[in-house]
Amino acid sequence: MRILVQKFGGTSVATAENRKLAVEKISRAIADGFRPVVVVSAMGRNGQPYATDTLIGIAREPFSALSRREMDLMMGCGEIISAVVMASTLQAAGFDAVVLTGGQAGIITDNQHGNARILKVEPVRVHAELAAGKIPVVCGFQGISEEGDLTTLGRGGSDTTASALGAALPAEMIEIYTDVDGIMTADPRLVPHAHILDRISYAEVSQLAYQGAKVIHPRAVEFAMQKNIPLVVKSTFSDAPGTLITTAASNSETCDSTVSDRIATGVTYVRKIAQITVKRDKEKMLADNSQIFKALAQNGINVDLINILPGQVLFTVQEDEAEETRRRLTDAGYLLDVLKNCAKVSVVGGGMGDVPGVMADFVEALTAQGISLLQTVDSQTSISALIDGQYLEIAVSALHSQFGLD
Repeated sequence: MRILVQKFGGTSVATAENRKLAVEKISRAIADGFRPVVVVSAMGRNGQPYATDTLIGIAREPFSALSRREMDLMMGCGEIISAVVMASTLQAAGFDAVVLTGGQAGIITDNQHGNARILKVEPVRVHAELAAGKIPVVCGFQGISEEGDLTTLGRGGSDTTASALGAALPAEMIEIYTDVDGIMTADPRLVPHAHILDRISYAEVSQLAYQGAKVIHPRAVEFAMQKNIPLVVKSTFSDAPGTLITTAASNSETCDSTVSDRIATGVTYVRKIAQITVKRDKEKMLADNSQIFKALAQNGINVDLINILPGQVLFTVQEDEAEETRRRLTDAGYLLDVLKNCAKVSVVGGGMGDVPGVMADFVEALTAQGISLLQTVDSQTSISALIDGQYLEIAVSALHSQFGLD
């Protein structure tokens, strides 16, 4: 049996017209010899009746401190509604479709409500429905804990559902349908001449996602990578081939030699970041370093861009967590400065690690525009810098040009 997982995002299922386009994609897969397993997100985006953010607002209106367990029950409603409507659309088109919740599809998670981790996938019910000639329509974003409670997988959870199911079934391919034609070299709102990538490696797309690009959740990439299952990000609204995510291509696998030889794949960014500078006595630094980060972790504050220097520790947090960070560390006896309105800009590419001068090119592109680098961090596949947020658009465009992505 050739299984194909097809995930449709919120815009793809938001209207009757869009759902008919999704059915055309499913019908085409069947005509090509596949047995599709459909995964859906909640319909629409914030402000629309059944979008996840809308449901969160409704739940918190009477009591903002509603428990995470109850909040998961509310948030999971959007995908259930979406799956039922999609199944109805498929049935109207003559297909035998059946709705499965995340739990019924075999997504077993821990009990961390709101951001549950998948422990295992047991797609027995999915296989049974496929064997019966039906199209399973699975609620994305959901799982079930070992205690039997509905859980949600956090942001990008429907991508993770699709990829986890694809790995467990296993599927021949996983298609992620959205409202863009594929993964771009940069945000086209900042770089109008950004273009679609034909192909990208698992490692590169994971870095793009971790560094802020709204492409596909890194957890979804990880599941597909474990079983070496190709992912394709493509549009519901066109016949463009999309972007293939797979292992690093060699020249023998593709006629485009730039896929394996390119230094950079894309430029991405994160807005609204605050830089935290903790000033410490040099003699106490070793003992204090772990205590600083432990205090933040215990309060659920994520940190990034960590630089540990003699006499001070620098790191970043999301701007909306800056005051909580200040309060927690001040209460613990630390002296610190907080710089808000920062942004992180990153260049990602699988070929960066072994090429001399990449950091020099990165710095040159920004300094030529008069942009100061507040912090930098690099790895084998990315370079990131913290800058003043007002220069973000200039920085992204300059780096896009500097690394030959125009």
